[in-house]
Amino acid sequence: MKLTVFGATGGIGRELVGQALGAGHAVTAVVRDPAGLDITGDRLQVVRADLTDPEPLRAAVAGRDAVLSGLGARSRKDAGVATRLTRTVLRAMEAEGVRRLLVVSAGPVGPAPEGDGPLDRTVRGIVEAVLKDVYADLSEMEAELARSGTDWTSVRPPRLQDKPLTGHYRTVIGGFPRKGRFIARADVAHAMLSMIDDEGTVKQGVGVAY
Repeated sequence: MKLTVFGATGGIGRELVGQALGAGHAVTAVVRDPAGLDITGDRLQVVRADLTDPEPLRAAVAGRDAVLSGLGARSRKDAGVATRLTRTVLRAMEAEGVRRLLVVSAGPVGPAPEGDGPLDRTVRGIVEAVLKDVYADLSEMEAELARSGTDWTSVRPPRLQDKPLTGHYRTVIGGFPRKGRFIARADVAHAMLSMIDDEGTVKQGVGVAY
């Protein structure tokens, strides 16, 4: 497949690029600073862009089978970037008629898991309170997806870890895995790539966790 990855220098974005190349796909990585991407390959094209204008991004998404985004806030002070940057990506995709889009969101944006105990509910409440601006941004990003003409999937992980790929995790379409507290960035990327051709995930939020 021909794939475009936004946010390719981030933790999940870098995993998306590496795993996609390893699977034999052709990858266009869109980054603000190419020096921040330490991955090379014959099937890799690196495009420099600041994501403020959809017009320069059209060539990066034209003719692609899917677009994958690891864009999002890295801290509370970055709240708002997920909606703003994703909106630019959507405009570029719609201009080129590219439909498949998978993005990273967060578990608390979706419904609470059924059957979670008091500890999980308490922890979830604390995290949502501390990161309310970030989650509000992600909720608005998902609203932008729903208003778009794309075949989107929003992948919602819990707390992220920098650990090796396992390939073993749980997914819940429209919900979240019970007692799903952690997942490695590598496995989030693996899940996103595996969902590209999964019609059951189109226009859905998908919880993913161990």
